[in-house]
Order: sequence, then structure tokens, then C-alpha cells
Amino acid sequence: MPSLTQKPDWSILIPLLNEQATLEPLCNQLASVAKACNKQIEIILVDDGSTDGSWQAIQRLASNSDYIYGIRFRRNFGKAAALSAGLQQCSAPIVITMDADLQDEPQELPNLVARLEDGFDCVSGWKKERQDPWHKRWPSLGFNALVNWITGLKLHDHNCGLKAYRREALDEIQLYGEMHRFIPALVAARGFRVTELAVHHSPRQHGVSKYGWTRLPKGFLDLMTVSLLTGYRQRPSHLLGSVGLTSLLFGGLSLSWLTLWWFLSRTISSEAPIHLHQRAIFYYAMAAIIVGVQLVVMGILAELIIATQRSTSAPYAISEKVSRPSNSESMITEPMALATGKDPAASNHATSNQMSPEAGAYGS
Repeated sequence: MPSLTQKPDWSILIPLLNEQATLEPLCNQLASVAKACNKQIEIILVDDGSTDGSWQAIQRLASNSDYIYGIRFRRNFGKAAALSAGLQQCSAPIVITMDADLQDEPQELPNLVARLEDGFDCVSGWKKERQDPWHKRWPSLGFNALVNWITGLKLHDHNCGLKAYRREALDEIQLYGEMHRFIPALVAARGFRVTELAVHHSPRQHGVSKYGWTRLPKGFLDLMTVSLLTGYRQRPSHLLGSVGLTSLLFGGLSLSWLTLWWFLSRTISSEAPIHLHQRAIFYYAMAAIIVGVQLVVMGILAELIIATQRSTSAPYAISEKVSRPSNSESMITEPMALATGKDPAASNHATSNQMSPEAGAYGS
């Protein structure tokens, strides 16, 4: 295996759980790919509470090389937590994430990085010919379609573990819960350019899958969270207020109609007068008005909370700045990675023109 003699070109981040048998061949393959591409790499292995001796394998690999770094959790905290912890140790401008089960092939890494160099900030792998049983493939088809519809980011495989990012894109988001499934959607909502690339997917040779049917309800709930964070994080009253006003409108119109009916039944109509307490729609209208008022008030309170406890994360992402010319000096274009006070990235790239639901409207 080659040694790390300078700052790495790629940081390869690998979260794992009980993958002892695959770690050594995986690291050997990654080293071979890096040597063939003439790239310096670092490998960050995050042990998410393994019980099979994976940590001992990581210790052995790290002791025999200077480009492998290991992190061990006290217990299983989840893939998003493992990615978040590993990201803090990544020092390269390009971060590649992959699974440790050897189903993601290291030979795909140069192809992912080549797409980044085409001007993208995130390249998501697409397991076009997925080597998994039907009970994993079929639910994923429906889940990906739902994510595409709700987030507006059209990808075939949001949950593929093989992805490549520019570091500044990952610095713009926070990972927790099961948010690792939606990293492309989160970075796209910040204005970064996202694409996908078909990758080869190998059948599992060692260990067992760590995911089952229980991930579906969790994934759906996290998808709702992502939708709220990307669309209404800075303006919750637009969501709560819209639903509340709709409820108020329904309740108000229904109650107005009932009032008119009650009046006419007692003055003009020859039919027996109606009694509001005997009409189910009367109670529906009253409930709609009460719920509508509560939602509008909740939206206003949410706006007050955001205004007084606003996070340090800026509600925008800057691609670059241009300075004013000074005397005879020409204008200088300065790439900016973040709007949060961190060091700008060394690469200049364009951001996506796609508007997120949170973006403000201009003009009348």
C-alpha cells in the first residue's frame, strides 16, 4: 500500500457495521485505484458499534499505513452519525462515501470524480443493475419516486452509498437521524449542482444487510423533515399559515352557508326550520375554524422563535464574489465556498440554477 506523503486529493469515508471480512480487501482495492490514478488518498473507517472484530481489523490496517484513520463508536448510533463523525476528519477537497460491504466497487471512484470535474458539486451513484433481493429493490423504487416528487431532485437512487462531493457542499448541511439518504437533496436545496452516474453493483459476498422493512416508515418521516427543512425552515408561517387559512376559509364558508340556511328556513321556506346542532357540518365548520386559528398562531410563534434564536448557518450559499477595481487593478474573482465564515474552497465552480421551495420570489 502507498504511504501518504502530502495532502490527500480524495478523502474516502466508509461507515461500517460488522464488516470485518471485507475491510482489508476493500482498502487494498482503494490503494490500487489511487495508485493507478496517481492520487493521494486518505481512508476514514467509522466503526458504528460493530461486534464482530471489525475494530481490531481497523487497528491492524491503520498500524500498517499512514493514510487509514479509524473511529470507533461506543454503540450503534446510525449511518448519519458515522458520516458526520468521519467528515470531521476528512482533509481533502473531494469526499467520497461508500459502503464497506464490497458491493460498491472502488473502480468507480475515478468516474465519479470525473463528473465532479465537469462542474458538479455532488455525484450520486445509481445502482442501475442492483444485485439485491426483490424485497429491497421494489420498496426502493417507490421510495425514490416519492423523494423525487417531494424534493424536486430527480435521481434514480437517492439511497446509494457511493457518492462523491466537493467538501464545501457537505459543510453546508447537518446530518442526524436518517438524513444520510437525503444528502443530495439537502445540498441541492442549498444551490449546489447535483447529478448521478450509473455504477456497477456487485452481489454481497460477506455478512448480511443491515437494513430491512423497518427503514421504510423511518425514511418517510425523515423525508417529511427534509421537505420542511428545505422548503420552510426560514419561513414556517408560510406552511402553517397557508394550511390554517385554508381551514379558516372552509370553516367560515360552511358556517356562513349554515347561517343563511338557518335564516331562510325561518323566514321564506315552507319547510321545517333547521337546527344547527343537528347538522354534522356545523361541528366540522367549528372545528375547522378552531384548527385554522391555532395553525395561524403557531406559524406566527414559529416566526418569532426563528427571529430570536436564528442559527449561525446563513440562509443562502455564495458561489463567488467579485471585488471592486482599485485604481488600475483589474477586477478579481474570488471563489467562495460558504457564507459561514469558513475558508473558501480552492476550486471555482458554478452552482445550480434550480430554485428550492425556500427561495424568495422577485418582481411583482
